[in-house]
Amino acid sequence: MQFTAQQISDIVNGTVEGDVGRTVSEMSKIEEGQAGSISFLANPKYENYLYTTNASIVIINEDLILKQAVKPTLIRVKNAYTAFSILLDAYNQLRADKSGIEEPSFIHPTATIGKNVYIGAFAYIGPNVRIGDHTKIYPNSYIGDSVEIGSFCTIYAGVKIYFDSIIGERVIIHAGAVIGSDGFGFAPQDDRSYKKISQIGNVLIGDDVEIGANTTIDRATLGSTKINNGVKLDNLIQLAHNVEVGKNTVVAAQTGISGSTKVGENVVLGGQVGVAGHITVANDSQVQAQSGINRSITEVGKKWAGTPAIKYTSQMRIQVTLQKLPGLEKRIEQLENLINKS
Repeated sequence: MQFTAQQISDIVNGTVEGDVGRTVSEMSKIEEGQAGSISFLANPKYENYLYTTNASIVIINEDLILKQAVKPTLIRVKNAYTAFSILLDAYNQLRADKSGIEEPSFIHPTATIGKNVYIGAFAYIGPNVRIGDHTKIYPNSYIGDSVEIGSFCTIYAGVKIYFDSIIGERVIIHAGAVIGSDGFGFAPQDDRSYKKISQIGNVLIGDDVEIGANTTIDRATLGSTKINNGVKLDNLIQLAHNVEVGKNTVVAAQTGISGSTKVGENVVLGGQVGVAGHITVANDSQVQAQSGINRSITEVGKKWAGTPAIKYTSQMRIQVTLQKLPGLEKRIEQLENLINKS
């Protein structure tokens, strides 16, 4: 698929300098640009590449003053980084522009399918499922009984959504994610065995949520596990039964949140954070990677670090002090020797 400089300029609201008919068919880093590719320059550190790149088109800031002649056609915009991100999004939408129902796939007669829906080969759509308009279900996905999926959602290949789960609008769920599997509920018995506790709740996912590849969200024992509007979950995250995540919270990869914990709004959890069960994390909290939260965080807008997590500034002082311990040990030994000699 090829685009001219003028077509691209119209998309990003820019001004062309050079050949408006020059075409490109791929994107590249400016330092790796080849004929037929488009790149951008936003960071001044990379300006030298503008004069050596072989890219056919480069998007630059409108206030950039050229130091020498350039080979590419230029598109000047207010903010090159923002413009390129708009272009990436437009390109991605074109690539993902799928519709229709591929065969073989199974759609139960009681399922309700909206307009302009894409269902890939080997997908399974169970009884009483409702899928909104313009949603895409990629191959090998499983949509269980009575699941509801809103409009403009993207469910990538191999996603498994268990029965009764409810997905909002404009949700993206990446490959291999599992939504609504059983919560980890087992009752210890007198003979030291464990009896499974049936998990009869569901998962509720709000609007504009993105869920990373191979992330798992357990269904509630009773009630719902809730992921509110605007939440962004990275790959390889585990959310246990009855967890609630507040709106616009961001969680990085390999984080685990235990059962019935409530994470507030606009929280940032770094990678590999562990959160104990039945606690709360206050709004606007920021938790450093690999921290362990074993008690409720009640102060709004604070930074936390370490295991168990304490306030970020205190943890930083502790780390500095730890680095000084060998020297302090030596000084103590010297003082003890002086005392013994006196």
